[in-house]
Amino acid sequence: MEKVLYVIAHPTGGVPADLTKHLVGPLGRQLRELGAHGVQVNVADHDVSAAGGLRMAMSPAPANAVVAVWVDSATDHLRAPFDQAVRAATPGAELSAYLVTESVPLHNTRYPVGPGDRTPGMAQLAFLRRPAELAVDDWLAVWLGSHTQIALDLQDTFAYTQNVVVRTLIAGTTAWHAIVEECFPAAAMTDLHVFFDAVGDDAKLARHQKEMFESVQRFIDLSIIDVAPTSRYVL
Repeated sequence: MEKVLYVIAHPTGGVPADLTKHLVGPLGRQLRELGAHGVQVNVADHDVSAAGGLRMAMSPAPANAVVAVWVDSATDHLRAPFDQAVRAATPGAELSAYLVTESVPLHNTRYPVGPGDRTPGMAQLAFLRRPAELAVDDWLAVWLGSHTQIALDLQDTFAYTQNVVVRTLIAGTTAWHAIVEECFPAAAMTDLHVFFDAVGDDAKLARHQKEMFESVQRFIDLSIIDVAPTSRYVL
């Protein structure tokens, strides 16, 4: 089985108001009818509007939504019906797609929901590039082998998924090397003390922010990074 991430970037101000409903409903059903083993939809919709201050958009076409599809094969001719379905559902958007390997250091057990229901809180997506001077093996060793536990220790995260890009399937304006999803309680959208697991403790907040920055700068090209607060739907 292979995992494909479809990254959807609408023009600034051009995100349809019913995008979430359309992706979770008709598109989700169509993808499953085509044979998808699993579908997850993340959308930067009104339910995460309070987290606008956390959004970072440094690429020419920052994502508004990501649709994850688990398929038997991501080979071009076998994947084509899924590509066509996503394109048809997102007219006017830039569409890119990536074959990824998925690592899930932390599953969501805090806020269990039924299929198709919105996961409480916020799912923060980070689109990353590897620093040019860092070899792939070294990059993965720092990120997966070291930073993962640091991030879990410094933040109030209740789900954490790391997607390492294996191959670009549909090229967009920016070639990403990884896409990360971290889920936080709703209060983290507006309260950094909650985000960094430091409620009521300013010194702890400052320490966690400093340690987090020191860690991420070891393996992320901070000259170009996108961060999108989203709503998460596991179909």
